[in-house]
Amino acid sequence: MTEDILKKIKQLPPLPESAMQIEAVYQNPDSSFNDMVKILEKDPLLTADILKAANSPLYGFSREINAISQAVGLFGMGTVRGFALASVVKKSFTLDLSPYGISNDVFSSISKKQHGLVTSWCIRKENKLLGVLSPAAFLVEIGKVLIAQQIIADGKVEEFKAALESCDSVEEAEREVVGADTPEVSATIFAQWKFEEGLVDVIANSMNPDNAKTDDTKRASAILNAVRIAITNNSLVTDASIAEAKKIVEKHDLNMEAFETAIENLK
Repeated sequence: MTEDILKKIKQLPPLPESAMQIEAVYQNPDSSFNDMVKILEKDPLLTADILKAANSPLYGFSREINAISQAVGLFGMGTVRGFALASVVKKSFTLDLSPYGISNDVFSSISKKQHGLVTSWCIRKENKLLGVLSPAAFLVEIGKVLIAQQIIADGKVEEFKAALESCDSVEEAEREVVGADTPEVSATIFAQWKFEEGLVDVIANSMNPDNAKTDDTKRASAILNAVRIAITNNSLVTDASIAEAKKIVEKHDLNMEAFETAIENLK
């Protein structure tokens, strides 16, 4: 991690009060479904963002979700926490992803598709991991925002675009030009904001799941790794990206049938 990137992370504003309250409720083992609903209902704009996300065709519900209590009941506290944190965190950043050759809409689409794929894949077989995977899938790419800022500030946009063409992965190009990659920067951001250790561990090791600290975070990191590979930097799902993701699924003994079903749902 370079000093310039670390400086940008340390200068980030603290999370808004609404996000801190959501985290406090989620982390409190004595909190209930109703406690989460009450916190969310205090913020009409956040509620609207969550309901918009929950009604995405990515999740395949036949009826409209029109109340926050309905969303929490259908998705669970962990997934709704992911919707909420994604909405709050992304409003903390000025987005300019031009060094990556993608628009802000494409960047948003990547996160939404990653979350949709994670949810569809894990909601039945890996439900206990969704508490950490839901926000991780939404937020793992946020490091690109600070990396893009640094590339622009250093006048290295063309150098970075050339690296994207010549390197085997986006992360390799990031390390070559900036000295840090997206998962590393994202994990450092959330450690700065004092998110729980498990979430930071999953994001930090989403390219190297075997380095995660516990069996659960290793498995969650492997799932996130496969999801990030399946959905390309242009928010596409291709035969080649699916084939590469399946290698990760097989390597880490994840549920292939559930993954294939989730991919079909995403398409």
